[in-house]
Amino acid sequence: MTKNTIIPLFLLFTLTTMFLGCKESASKSEKEQVSTEVKEPFFKLSLAQWSLHRAIGSDQLDPVDFAEKAKEIGFEGIEYVSGLYTKKIESMGMEALLDTLKAKSVEHDIENVLIMIDGEGDLAASDEQERNQAVENHKKWVDAADFLGCHSIRVNLFGSKNEDDWIANATIGLRQLAEYGQSKRINVIVENHGGFSSNAELLTRVIKNIDMENCGTLPDFGNFCVKRDSGENWRGKCIEEYDKYKGTEEMMPYAKGVSAKSYDFDKEGNETTLDYPRFLKIVKDAGYTGYVGVEFEGSNVSEEEGIELTRDLLIKIGKELSE
Repeated sequence: MTKNTIIPLFLLFTLTTMFLGCKESASKSEKEQVSTEVKEPFFKLSLAQWSLHRAIGSDQLDPVDFAEKAKEIGFEGIEYVSGLYTKKIESMGMEALLDTLKAKSVEHDIENVLIMIDGEGDLAASDEQERNQAVENHKKWVDAADFLGCHSIRVNLFGSKNEDDWIANATIGLRQLAEYGQSKRINVIVENHGGFSSNAELLTRVIKNIDMENCGTLPDFGNFCVKRDSGENWRGKCIEEYDKYKGTEEMMPYAKGVSAKSYDFDKEGNETTLDYPRFLKIVKDAGYTGYVGVEFEGSNVSEEEGIELTRDLLIKIGKELSE
């Protein structure tokens, strides 16, 4: 080998070593970038309109501006409450109201997720005529959800006071409404909202009885009171409560939505009455990746502050569980 060939070989070796070193550094840099990448929550965030019911009730917020307000607070989806539009329906009419709500959601680029229905009769009533009327009353809200582009309506499942009668009648009434919902490609979902509906074992038995893809549940973290001293579904002191975490776990296989109820927070931003990390672990383990709705019901802070605290806590835990 001549002296002239030694120099090029030396240069080739040097360049190859530099190239491999750069490649290894780039590879390390890429790995570091991946490891430090910020994870997003495994779910999307929606705002339940009930979180703002005091502002709406006192005329501080016009319910037709719900989409704008939700977007302002940082949400990508909204959950309407039918009862908060009673006055608007009377003054505007249902068609004009829906046109306005749809236009507002488009304007503010926010998704209409579902409508929570109250006050339209008992779907589990023992009296057949009463039960059938309740089904008919709910149909206009299925139509409204279809028009707005929602995926579901949330219904209550009240009626019979005897457990066996409730299961039988709830199965009949809910199936009839679900069949109508199916024709519009709208889910009919039941929230644990007092009485037998807050007994997750009984509620899921009804859902299994119906066995329809568009008939499911809306687990609410805080609504598992089965019996109150007043004998009513909401008013009065709770004297019998179903296990919240067990109930949520039982309802999640049929969930088309999740309602993150919140009441109070400490200085670190943790919900003090509910174990949020435990709840969200249950939700994640069920494979759920849809919307989680913020539903603040506390009174120690303003509605907007409570919404923001709930939102931030969900994002924090959601990111941790996504790692």
